Amino acid sequence: MSKTTTIFECSHCGAQAPRWSGRCLECGKWGTIGQDPIINNQETRDKKQSKAKMVAGLPMQRFDDIKIDNLARQTINYLDFDRVLGGGLVSGSLILLGGEPGIGKSTLVLQLALILAKLKKKVLYVSAEESGSQVKIRLDRLGQSSQDLFFLAETNLDVILGTIERDKPNVVVIDSIQTVYTEEVESASGAGSVAQVRVCTVRLMEIAKRLGISIILIGHVTKEGTVAGPKTLEHLVDVVLYIEGDRYKSFRILRVTKNRFGSTNEISVLEMGEFGLTLVANPSQLFLLEQPESTPGSVVTVVMEGKMPFLVEIQALTSKTSFGYPVRKAVGFDANRLQMIIAVLVKKCGVKLDTQDIYVNVVGGLKIDEPAVDLAVAVAIVSSLKEISISQKTVVLGEVGLAGEIRNVSQLDNRLKEAGRLGFGKAVTGKGTFDEKKLGIKVTQLNNLSQVVELLEKKGK
Repeated sequence: MSKTTTIFECSHCGAQAPRWSGRCLECGKWGTIGQDPIINNQETRDKKQSKAKMVAGLPMQRFDDIKIDNLARQTINYLDFDRVLGGGLVSGSLILLGGEPGIGKSTLVLQLALILAKLKKKVLYVSAEESGSQVKIRLDRLGQSSQDLFFLAETNLDVILGTIERDKPNVVVIDSIQTVYTEEVESASGAGSVAQVRVCTVRLMEIAKRLGISIILIGHVTKEGTVAGPKTLEHLVDVVLYIEGDRYKSFRILRVTKNRFGSTNEISVLEMGEFGLTLVANPSQLFLLEQPESTPGSVVTVVMEGKMPFLVEIQALTSKTSFGYPVRKAVGFDANRLQMIIAVLVKKCGVKLDTQDIYVNVVGGLKIDEPAVDLAVAVAIVSSLKEISISQKTVVLGEVGLAGEIRNVSQLDNRLKEAGRLGFGKAVTGKGTFDEKKLGIKVTQLNNLSQVVELLEKKGK
C-alpha cells in the first residue's frame, strides 16, 4: 500500500513545507499555507529512478556549430503592439497579459484577435468565464466583423488541448488561466490553485512550442499588483504584459516586464473609448493636457520608456502636520525614494519639512521608477512649500544623490529634444554634454540641489 504524506504549500509563491505555519517563510505572506496531499510510494519511485538510469544521453554541441534561425514573427501594425513585443507576435510563444478587473484585458485581446483574423490567421478565443453571447456583445460594441474568429466556452484544459490538436489554430486566447483546470491535478481547491495554474500553464507551453502556436493567457492581478497564482507562472511564459491605469479614467498603459524576444523597456499608451482601445500618438500632450497655469507645486519633467521620451507633470502638496508624525504619500512614485529626497532637502539644503505633510502625485496614472525624476520631485516640494510657481515652459530633470549633488541622466539629448519639440524653452538639469543649438532649448546646468533651492528662493522674493 502506498504511503500518504501531507505537504503544506503556499498559494502565493508555491513554496512547500513539511508542516503548517501562519506565514510563508519564502514570500512572507500570511494565511497562504494549505495542505496538499501527495502519494509517497517508495516502490514507484524506485522504478522511476531505475528507468531514468537506462535513458541514453545526447551528444554535446559547440555553440559555434549552433545556427540561429530568424524568429517567425507576425506583424500586427495595431496599437503599437509590434514595438512592445519587440517586432511582432512570435510563433510558438506563450504570452501572459495581466491587469486589474475592468481595466480592459478582454477588450485588448479581442481587438488583437480580430486584427489577426483579418490577416488570415486562424484565431481561437477560449472563454472560461463568459458565454458566447456575452463575448459577442463585446464584439458588437467594438463594431468590427467577427466572422473569421472562432470561439470555445470551456474550462477543462484537456478539452481545450484536444480542440487545439484537432483544429490547429495559429493563435489561441485563454480567458483566463485562473479559471481553467485539469483532471491531472488532484487538488481540493480546484481551478485557480497553485498546482492547477502551474500544470495548466506548462501543458499550454508544451503544445505552443510543439505546434508553433502563439497562446495569449489572461491573468488576474492581486491587490499587491502581481499576477494571481504562483510567481512561477511569470517564469514559465515567454512574455509578460501588464495593462495599467485607473479603470475610472480612459487612459491605459500597456507595459512589458518580461520578453524573451525583445526589450523590456517599451510601453504603449492607449485610450479606452466607445469602440475599444485606440493608440495615443503623442503621450506627452496627453499627460500635459490639463496642466494648471502658474500653480505652486507643479513641475514638468521628461521620462524615458524604452526609446520613447515623453513629458509628464509632477505635483507636490505640502501642508502643516496636524498630528505628531508628518505624512509622506506618493502616487506613481517610489515612496522610499521620496523619503530620501526629503532627507536631502532637510540635511543638505536646510529646507524645513519636519512639520509638513508631503504628498507627491504623477499626473495621468503613470508609474515612474527611474531616478531622472528626483530633481523634479524636489523642486515641486520646495515650490509648494514656499508658494513659488514654476514656469509652464520649463522642464526639470536630474538624479539627486545623498550628498545633494545633481547627477546626469541617460539619453539627455533625446529628452531635451522632445521638450524643445513641444515648445518648452528652458530646462534645468545636472552636468552633461549636448549641443544646445541643435536642441532648440536653453539649458541651465547645476551641480547640487542647494543651487536649485537658492534660485527658487530668489524667484520668490
